[in-house]
Amino acid sequence: MKTKSIFVCLLITLISAFSSVTHAQKQDSLTIAFWNVENFFDTLNTNGKNDEEFSPASKKHWTSERYQTKVLHLAQVIGDMNNKRGPDILGMSETETKEVVNDLVNSSIKNLKYNVVRIQSPDERHISTALIYKSDKFELLNAVGDTVHLENNHPTRLILHVSLLTKNNDTLHVYVNHWPSRLGGQDASEINRVAAAKTLRASVDLLLKTNPLANIVIMGDFNDEPNNNSIKRDLNAEEFICDSANFSYSLHNLAWEKKRSGEGSLKYRDEWDLLDQIIVSSPDVQSSHQSFHYICGSFTIFKPAYMIETDEKYAGSPLPTYGGNRYLAGYSDHFPVFAKFLCKRIKKNK
Repeated sequence: MKTKSIFVCLLITLISAFSSVTHAQKQDSLTIAFWNVENFFDTLNTNGKNDEEFSPASKKHWTSERYQTKVLHLAQVIGDMNNKRGPDILGMSETETKEVVNDLVNSSIKNLKYNVVRIQSPDERHISTALIYKSDKFELLNAVGDTVHLENNHPTRLILHVSLLTKNNDTLHVYVNHWPSRLGGQDASEINRVAAAKTLRASVDLLLKTNPLANIVIMGDFNDEPNNNSIKRDLNAEEFICDSANFSYSLHNLAWEKKRSGEGSLKYRDEWDLLDQIIVSSPDVQSSHQSFHYICGSFTIFKPAYMIETDEKYAGSPLPTYGGNRYLAGYSDHFPVFAKFLCKRIKKNK
């Protein structure tokens, strides 16, 4: 009788608890990724574009067959991410047109139902950043391209700012970056990346002034490391180490733990560089009670075996499409990076 009474009491308590809750929380895991897809050009030689290098008549012999192989290879990597479900959001750099991105999302990953956001940059090579997102998980609110004004007035890539509505009606602000290269040397070219950092920081500050709890995800090929001036000083993105973050900063760089362990997303002259990073705003990492937050330790450099160089000279590096003008039928000279987040969705009980 005593056992039966305890069981009845527990059952009543559980029923009471569930009946008193008017809303139930469901947590969706989201994978947000970035990838420099390396010279994703079509085969057309278009007037006004510096794209002659990627045409059938060039030394690279960039043919339709090679272009289709590139599309399929990019799709293979994307489709294999997130336990073969593809990332929920993917930012990309080095896309020549919106059409090439459309070819990608309409290829073997068509079932993932990606929508494309892309704004053409004034870059002389005509390459721009782009973003794809799963249409069943997000709604596009807005997309703008922030112009980076360099001291020498040289045109460079826009910073793509995309605002998405999540399933719990939160706004997620995603910035996709491809900062000026190190052409001419890291020190001499630093001023250009500092200009990009200041442009991005101004946009972030405007957002945070309006809403200090704004959900912000910054991703890109920054052509600088997490500890370089442009990112640490001018963007003011603090290193983020799980359980020891300094929340007096408004931006946190999730790539720091990989940086400290000597890992990188590309290899240059036998040295690993971590130029591809994901940075988030404080509310995204400060508390698991937030509706959208980073899963600590989930920042990953995605390196499937098939896209790793096996040649002794370059062993371990990402397998690119070309080595100079020699066709390698690879993927990209960068590995993708991703991070995982929890998005708490409120659902009313019937």
